[in-house]
Formats: sequence, structure tokens, C-alpha cells
Amino acid sequence: MDQQAFQEVNQNSPEAIPTQMRQIDGREWWLWGFAIAVTLALTLGIVSFTFPWFRWDSDASYWFDLREWVRGLAALVLLFDFYTVYQHFQLHRIRRQLAERDQLFQLISENAADMIALVGSDGRRLYNSPAYEKVLGYSPEDLKSSSSFDQIHPDDRPRVLKAAEQARLTGHGEPMEYRIRHKDGSWRTLESTASPIRNAKGLTDKLVIVNRDITERKRAEELLAHNAFHDGLTNLPNRALFLDRLQHALTLSKRHANYKFAVLLIDIDEFKIVNDSLGHTAGDELLIKIGQRLKDAVRRADTVSRPRGNGLVDKPINDDTLARLGGDEFTILLDDIRDPIEAVRVAERVQSELATPFVVNQQEIVISASIGITASTSPHTQAEDLLRDADIAMYRAKRAGKARCEVSDTAMHDAAVKRLRLETDLRKAFDQGEFRVFYQPIVSLQTGKITGFEALTRWQRPEGILPPIEFIAVAEEIGLIIPMNRQLRREACQQLRSWQSEFPANPPLTMSVNITPKEFAQPDLASEIGKTLAEIGFDPACLQLEIIETIAMGDAEKSGQVLAQLKALGVRMSIDDFGTGYSSLSRLRRIPVDTLKIDRAFIMNMNSDPESHEIVRVIIMLAHNLGLKVVAEGTETEEHIRLLKQLNCEMAQGYSYSRPADAQAMLKLLARNRAAVAASAGR
Repeated sequence: MDQQAFQEVNQNSPEAIPTQMRQIDGREWWLWGFAIAVTLALTLGIVSFTFPWFRWDSDASYWFDLREWVRGLAALVLLFDFYTVYQHFQLHRIRRQLAERDQLFQLISENAADMIALVGSDGRRLYNSPAYEKVLGYSPEDLKSSSSFDQIHPDDRPRVLKAAEQARLTGHGEPMEYRIRHKDGSWRTLESTASPIRNAKGLTDKLVIVNRDITERKRAEELLAHNAFHDGLTNLPNRALFLDRLQHALTLSKRHANYKFAVLLIDIDEFKIVNDSLGHTAGDELLIKIGQRLKDAVRRADTVSRPRGNGLVDKPINDDTLARLGGDEFTILLDDIRDPIEAVRVAERVQSELATPFVVNQQEIVISASIGITASTSPHTQAEDLLRDADIAMYRAKRAGKARCEVSDTAMHDAAVKRLRLETDLRKAFDQGEFRVFYQPIVSLQTGKITGFEALTRWQRPEGILPPIEFIAVAEEIGLIIPMNRQLRREACQQLRSWQSEFPANPPLTMSVNITPKEFAQPDLASEIGKTLAEIGFDPACLQLEIIETIAMGDAEKSGQVLAQLKALGVRMSIDDFGTGYSSLSRLRRIPVDTLKIDRAFIMNMNSDPESHEIVRVIIMLAHNLGLKVVAEGTETEEHIRLLKQLNCEMAQGYSYSRPADAQAMLKLLARNRAAVAASAGR
């Protein structure tokens, strides 16, 4: 009901209209009584002139004065009659207006969707509109037999009484919401506004109350609020709600030393396979079943001994909160535990529960989960940081073999912070050009002549050169290795062209560069390398691309296609770190490679470990049988060189010749090597 209609109801309530009618009736009776009294008085005055005690005088002036008096009194009577008739019509008009207003009130109150009530100061119902029966099911007889407060929810009754009292005292009612019982026993939510009615003394003795049923609106609002904080698929709390609960628990743990909790972050291992093989619909169904099983597991895990009733009035509402963060990640907040080891027990129970096969689309699916655990003993003050530690622990569990749990600790946190700083510094270093190309010579064991170089990346930091072992793996993970190696290849090839001009040879000097797994997966790798070689005018035959054994022996179809594209450029191919993987000899024969590089681990131990020596011998023999050349990495001593010569290894690379160094150092080394080779040939 709008404000104007409400004012109409207030002015023309069923109790107010009869009062106004009584006032009009009283006024009308007073008017008619006064009119009769005046008329009688004036008539009596006129008639009195005929009484015998009045002096009759034949004087003409006397009769003239008498006639004037009579005319004056008659005029007064006539005027007063006109006034009386006018007042009568005015009262009739007011009565008609009140009747129209009464009819308007009846129309509004009987047809309004809102419930309109008139309540006395004692709470007695004086009037209830027909909407009460439509909305709440109560007939007029039901309402007459009860107080206006009887159906109000007990928890809301004090607020309603207070609001009614405030309306009486201030003359202004504030909108409020409360629950009221339907005749069928259910609870409805009403939005109510009270407006006071004052009596002749100016005191409030009645209230006009307008109630609107907002039950469906409240349900819609509650549904929206629920959806904002719950996952649409599993109906579990979502990330926002979980972080809110976790922040509450974290704050509580800082205030109360005896309050402890733990967070479990659960990630389903290889869940992508389910989506790829069975489809996303089946994947969604599996997630729903996982959520239900986790809920059951947490409920049973609550048998873990925990202190209850510890006097913490601001404890989280739920002891355990299970949430879905998104994808195949779930979290559990274990509240009020005695010791962090309880979290490990719960994690083990969860893994045991998830190990039981699921049935989806009449197919059995067996899954496992990696779980990261962090506890309230963490120094963090923000829920996001705590969840991040659990995430780090979970990934550590995955790297350790999956289907296991790992506990976060301070050392792990420090390592994560260090890693994050390294990633940031790497990106900044690339933008600022801090990466340098170092070279290590590859030498012919028969002649001692430098036949080529391997290009290696080094990070020139203000505190010194950073070795690749400290940053290459991270650069690979964050994808920075691709632009880094693209830059390295271009600079190395340009540098080799300069050396080839200054130190011509037959065959010419070569340059070896590594192709990382992430680069190998790039569909445009061959075209990008071909474009670079064409731009700088570099002979492809002088470029040797090195790939690790696991890539070369991996997906036969994919690796074969990429290697064929690279070979089509005219470059040479080399398998790096050979001997550390599990190569198939039949596969090796079909791979278009030119060189095998024996891993340094075998070379370094070949003079002291017979098994390593035998592995080196077999690799060299295998390579020669396949028409491949061999480069021995990690050659550091004269004994290594002697043994490799005995095994007819063609080339070697290692500290015995030179450590990796910049272009200036290699230029000097080339000059010395050529002079030494020339002197040796002269002898």
C-alpha cells in the first residue's frame, strides 16, 4: 500500500469515521436547537407588541417606529433562517463526504493485498481487513477470539511490542519485519508499519497497522545470499565463505592460546583424465559424489577427541567447514582440535574414503587425492596466506608421488617466498637484459682442436653470476625459458658467424643450443628457428639442437613430427644426457639425430667405477653402430680423456678444456687452441 492510501486509511478508519459522524450529529442538533430558540425569541418579541401593557399611541411617529421594529425583527428572523438552511446544507455535504470516505475505506481495506488492522492500546483487535483471511487463513471469528500478538513469533514479539510503544509515544511508526504464524502452522514474514490515532485529548489510544506479506521476497533474498556463498554444483560453501570462516578462526586463535584449528586442502589426482575420457557431465557428477563422501568423512572424523564447551563465545558457528574452492579442489576447516596430528588422521581417513570406487554412468572410477595441511600455529594473520601454505603443501604432496598428504611448515613457507621473489626477479632480469650467453668449447679427442661450442645462459646479477641450476627450472615452469632461449639462439648464432670469419675451418665451427621440453611443445618451434637463421644468414648445418632423452623417446608420433620439421631446416640434432633415461633401441634407430651426448654422471665415474666405464663403452659402441657421433660431457681430468680415446669417442666437453665463459674469453681460447694445434702439427 502506498503512502497516500495509507493516509486515507488513517484518516478514515472504521473507528474514526463514527466519531466524526457523532460530532456532526451533535453540531446539527445544536444548530437546530439554537435556530428554534432564536426564532421563538424573535417571534415572542414581535407578538409582545400586541400585549395590553404596551402603550397604544395614536401618534403617527409611534406607529412608524413600531413598523420599523417589526420589519427589523422579521428581517433578522429571515436572515437567521437563511443561515440555518446554509449550515444544514454544509452539514449535509460533510456527511456525504464522510460517507464517501467510509466507502473508499471499505473499498481499500477489502480489496488491498496488504493486511490492515486497527488495534487498541491493550492489543485488542478493533478491525481486521479481509486480506488477513486471504494471506494468513484466519477468519474474522478466529481473529476476534485472539490478541493481535498471539500469532507473532515468540522471538519477534518483544521487538513488535517495543515498536508499537514507540509509535504511541513519538506519533511515528518505523517499518519493521517480523514472523507471524499462518493458520496451517507455517511461519510467514511480514513488513509492518504502525501509525497512531489520537483521541480528543491528543493522546494515542489506537494504532492503524498495515502489514505486507514479504515471505517470498525474503526467500528469494536468502536464496541469493546462499548462492553468493555456496558452490552451485555441490551446494558446499565456496571460497568466499570458507575464507570468511577461516579468517574468523584465525582471529580467534590469536586471541585464545588454547584454541587450535587446521586446514586441509584436497586436490583430486588426475581429475582431468575423467573429464577428457568420460565428459564434463560425468566429471560434474563425480564431483558431487566426492563432495558428499567428504561430508560423510568429516562427520565421522568428528569422533576425534576435541575439547568442547571451552568458554569461547565467539567460536565459529560450524565445528567443521567443508568447501569447494573450484575445479577439483576441496577444503576442510577442522575447528578446535587438540593437536595438529589430528589433522593428519582426518586426512588419512579422507584418503581412505576416497579410495573406495565411485560409480558414474554405470562405470567404476577409482581416484586418489593429494592433501596439503596447515595449522593455526602458522604466524600468518590473513586467511589467504594460510590457505596458500596449504596449497603449497598439497603441491609438495603431488610432487612426492600423489595420493599422500604433506604438512606445511615455516621452512616450506620461506621456500615459497623465495620462489616467488625469484620469479619476479627473473621477469625483471629479462626485461632489463641481465641474461648473458656463456660458451663452453667442444673439442675433438683425436686432434685436440675446438670443433664447436655449446651456448649456455647465465644470469648477471649485481652480486655476481648466478649458475643455471638456480633459475633455469623456474624459468621453465613460468614459461620465461622460451623468450630466453630465443634470445640466446640469435646471439649465439651471430657470435659464431664472427668466429667462423676469424677462424675458418673445414668443417666449420658449430654451435649447440638446448631445446627445453616447453619449447619442444611449441607448435611453431621449427618455423621460429628457421626464421631466425634466415634473418641472420646462418648456415643451418652449423647449428646443433640438443634435446633431452626423455623428450626424444616420449610420444613417438608427436616427437617424430617435431624432429622431422627441425631436420627439414638442415640443422643437426643431438640427444643430451643420454643414458639417464629408458631408451628403446628400436626407437633410437628411427629418430633423426646425429649425435649422442653421454651424461656427465657416467664420465666422471668411469675411471673409478667399472659399471660406469662399461655403460660409456656400450653407448659409444651403440652410437657408432647407428652411424652417430658421440660427445662426452663432464670431461675433467687427463684420465677421462685417455679412457675416452681408448673407446674411440669423437668429442669431449668439460672443465679439462674450459669452464663456460663469455665471448671474449672464448675468442682468446680459440686463438690459443689454433696456435697449439698448428704447433703440434708442425712437429
